[in-house]
Amino acid sequence: MKNTIVGTSPWRKEGYDKVTGKAKYVDDLIFPDCLYGKTVRSTIPRGKIQSIQFDPKIPWDEFVIVMAKDIPGKNRVPIIVHDEPFLAEQEVRYIGEPILLLAHSNQAMVEEAVQYVHITYEPLPAILDMEDVPNAEQIQYGSDNVFKHIQFAKGNVDEVWGKAPVLLSGKYETGAQEHLYIEPQGVVACASRENGVTVWGSLQCPYYMHKGLTVLFGLPENKVRVVFCMTGGGFGGKEEFPTNLAGHAALLSWKAGGKPVKMIYSREEDMLATTKRHPSRTYIRSAFAKDGQLLALDIKVFMDGGAYVTLSPVVLSRGVLHSFGPYVCPNVRVEGKAMFTNSNPYGAFRGFGAPQTVFALERHLDEAAYLLKLSPVELRRKNFLHQGDTMATSQLIRESLNLEQILDKALVESHYTEKCQAYADFNRKNSKRKKGIGVSMFFHGSGFTGSGEVMLASKAGIRARLDGCVEVLTAQTEMGQGAFTTLAQIVAEALHLPLEKIVVVNPDTNLVPNSGPTVASRTCMIIGGLLQRAAQDMVSLLHEFAGLPMEYTPDDFATAVQKYTQEKAELSIFHQYQHPPEIQWDDKTYTGSAYAAYAWAAYVADLEVDLVTYQAEVKDFVAVQDIGKAIHPVIAAGQIEGGVAQGIGWALFENVSLEQGVMKNHQFSNYIIPTTVDVPSIRVFFVENPYANGPFGAKGLGELPMDGPAPAVASAVAFALERPYVRAIPLLPERIMNLVEG
Repeated sequence: MKNTIVGTSPWRKEGYDKVTGKAKYVDDLIFPDCLYGKTVRSTIPRGKIQSIQFDPKIPWDEFVIVMAKDIPGKNRVPIIVHDEPFLAEQEVRYIGEPILLLAHSNQAMVEEAVQYVHITYEPLPAILDMEDVPNAEQIQYGSDNVFKHIQFAKGNVDEVWGKAPVLLSGKYETGAQEHLYIEPQGVVACASRENGVTVWGSLQCPYYMHKGLTVLFGLPENKVRVVFCMTGGGFGGKEEFPTNLAGHAALLSWKAGGKPVKMIYSREEDMLATTKRHPSRTYIRSAFAKDGQLLALDIKVFMDGGAYVTLSPVVLSRGVLHSFGPYVCPNVRVEGKAMFTNSNPYGAFRGFGAPQTVFALERHLDEAAYLLKLSPVELRRKNFLHQGDTMATSQLIRESLNLEQILDKALVESHYTEKCQAYADFNRKNSKRKKGIGVSMFFHGSGFTGSGEVMLASKAGIRARLDGCVEVLTAQTEMGQGAFTTLAQIVAEALHLPLEKIVVVNPDTNLVPNSGPTVASRTCMIIGGLLQRAAQDMVSLLHEFAGLPMEYTPDDFATAVQKYTQEKAELSIFHQYQHPPEIQWDDKTYTGSAYAAYAWAAYVADLEVDLVTYQAEVKDFVAVQDIGKAIHPVIAAGQIEGGVAQGIGWALFENVSLEQGVMKNHQFSNYIIPTTVDVPSIRVFFVENPYANGPFGAKGLGELPMDGPAPAVASAVAFALERPYVRAIPLLPERIMNLVEG
């Protein structure tokens, strides 16, 4: 049958409820006798808790108060390393660390009461810079404050340095970034020994939260339930952190005898307390032949992990695995370290480590082009990967790969060549304004790194109803990225049914299987693939056992389902993830196929710099990408546009100002993000190159657009200012002024 749904852009599944106000976000939920919870947090970066005193001005007998001693199970958040407590016990490691919890039926009263809890500390020496060598008193993790150390190599870089005609070294820095999802963190919890724990939340990963709550309360899995509420954005900020908040609300409810407890962060508390993008420093040494051929890369990556491990090891992993770019290089050595500091823990953020290292390498290549007297485009062309080449991990490029096509499309649509000449002429004649244009090339791996998807063993499926509708059963959440719609399209296409016959069951751990987290550009490719296979199997079963004709209508389908159900059983089909057989990965040596598939892209940024205000303004942006197949082109383009806007913000505006390891500009009034006035026309193009193992050829998409804007913008600034060594972002006016005057 002919494809009729995949590749089109129908109305979104949740769209009507959102635009009419019917969609229920967590703060819309109303519970009788609800209490409101608040967190009392540390005020120093490191120290021992000496005493906690409750000011008699507050009637504390009216409050529910929870401390670490009240926790019925284990006081550890189970992520990768179980080092982070839900509540600090004897020591705090960062400003804002949760120490105790309060709840009251009057929301204003509980918010005021936080100020009347007085905690005294014995301060201890903190470490606040990821590259400072700690003294013995500052070591708080392992023997050296290193959360994760990764090394891998291809060839032998040391043999190249004495022979190569052109060598270049550089240090590249990126700052933290705040997620700024539209809806702050929020949960409602009901918990008691008799009824177990149920949490409704704004979250990305229901089963992450489910696991955390079973550990916290020492309960069996069937006594914990997590229900997804429509979520107003995540970007990774609602991946691991909501488990902490859910634990807090549930602990208060548990002590309150099962009364519901709602905890919704204010914007200020959200920005103060939650995880951010990892700040990074990347050191690159490279060797080139005179014609621009890349001979060697030596890359060292440092990421600030903050005070607890959270997801730093896997963020670092993806960072180093994207650090060498879409280029052929015979000799590569990569080393990465995620470091402990007494800062607020850093965590998942769209791009997951790749934006930091993509920025470093792409800026380094522009500097190399300047040194070699080549254009940035020409240097990249000379070194592109092709089918049959191997990456730095020795992964063989099996797919048909045409990076030249992607780049050419970006250059043509942006008028890059013409603008290079025109802007050079303009800049010679104008002293107050300068124009620039910059390009970046990059890739992003789809799904979890290495053997991650195998270890997750994600399960997803579909269930046929007697009315002829089919339910989609996954734990994938909808946070504005269109997951419900794209997954429904895949199932509808595979079943040859209209989209309105596909019902996406709201993620609820009592109702859906563990299909893994909604992260890592995996929802469409990995989970969509499982659903496609389940749908194909369902059609085959109905053909074989229920008389479904080869060409059928929705009514024929419903009739066949009814017959199958009456004669056999409910028709539900689930699939569990299995790696494609050609994908092999060695976690110890970091060699092999790091990802089953990659999305590839070329971005071009066009901007002006005002030399009076030292502000850069992006005027036009072209984004060309190969994502295999766009299941829903409008949603896919929207994902790209949003990621580019976020990337421009990280490059030019967003400065997380840290003081003693905590964000001090934690308000919308002093944390600057791009508005609609600051975002240019973002022109999105797709080059289709279907992936054989993806649903209808689709690969990952969501994180890709975060990777490329910052280096393209920085390169455009370098062009405009005729300053090739632009090595740090954000490019605030102060930094641009220093570039001009330095």
